[in-house]
Formats: sequence, C-alpha cells, structure tokens
Amino acid sequence: MEQLDGIVGGVMVKVNGILNDCRRARLKRGFGIVEVLVAAAVLGFLYMAVLNLQSGNRDALLRIRGRDGATEVAQNIIDSLGALGIASLTDANLPTEDGHIVPITISNIERVWKGQPGATVDHDMKVVYNAEVTVSPDADYMTTTSTTLSNVSHVYAKRLDVKVSWQFKSSTQSIVVSGIIR
Repeated sequence: MEQLDGIVGGVMVKVNGILNDCRRARLKRGFGIVEVLVAAAVLGFLYMAVLNLQSGNRDALLRIRGRDGATEVAQNIIDSLGALGIASLTDANLPTEDGHIVPITISNIERVWKGQPGATVDHDMKVVYNAEVTVSPDADYMTTTSTTLSNVSHVYAKRLDVKVSWQFKSSTQSIVVSGIIR
C-alpha cells in the first residue's frame, strides 16, 4: 500500500498513518496525574504558609492589646494618685524599709477585650496585670528658702514610676510609665 502525504488546511495529514496531527493534538488536551499532584503539593505549601502567617498576626494582635492595656492601667494609676494630691505622697505616708521607700504593689487588675464583632464564637481576651508604683523621695524635688527668720522647705513635685507586668504565653511582659505629680 502506498502512503500519501499531503497538506490539508495547513495541517500535515498522513492518509494511511495511525494518527494524523489533528487527532493527536486533540488527545493531548488536559492535565496529567503528575501535573495535578504537583499543583496540589504547591497549594498545600501555600495554605500552610497562610495559616502560619495568620497565627503570627494573631499573636502580634494579642501582644499589642496586652501592651495597650498595661499602658492604660499605668496611666490610670498615675491619674488616680495625681487626683489624691502630692500631700498624700509625702515620705511619712509611704511604706519604708531600712529608710528606703518600698514600691507600692497593686495586684490582679483585670482588663477584658471582646473578640471580633459579629463572629459566631466569642474570643474574649482577659489579661491580669500587676503594678508596682515607686515614688521618689521628697528630697529629690524639694526647695529650701532661707530668710533671717526661718528656713522653709517645700516639696513641689513627686516622680512616679509605674511598672506594669502581665503574662503573655510563657513569658512575663512589662512596661514602665513615669509621671510627675505637682
């Protein structure tokens, strides 16, 4: 049998061959099993990377909320002591040990944040803070005026250092906020 070759519609066709080029092109459409498995593996790696990123973002959000709450607690303590006035913070009114002023400890201050609004599951975040307030001695902010009749000493300010600490995961986080009461 004789084999005839020719060009039909711009495509090489073998008349007596097993497959012509048009039919061979139609059979090669679609994806093979290897391509599908490689695509599934790549998507799996991408999915795991997105989950890891989401977990890191959640931890960062919780750490920031904890720090913001600590700042709020420290500022509330400074404002409360400022409202009491400087007269309540004299050296005679503060706890001392061996002649040194001991920090005032305030424990178990709780703050709660509501989770994502509209979520079906509540994700409330509760943080327990502990604060230590250190007040500077009177001598640090005292002026003395001398006249021929008497010496007058005046305490014009007090420095407060508020250290707020809280637990985050397996470590203790803390901040220090300073303020002046006049």
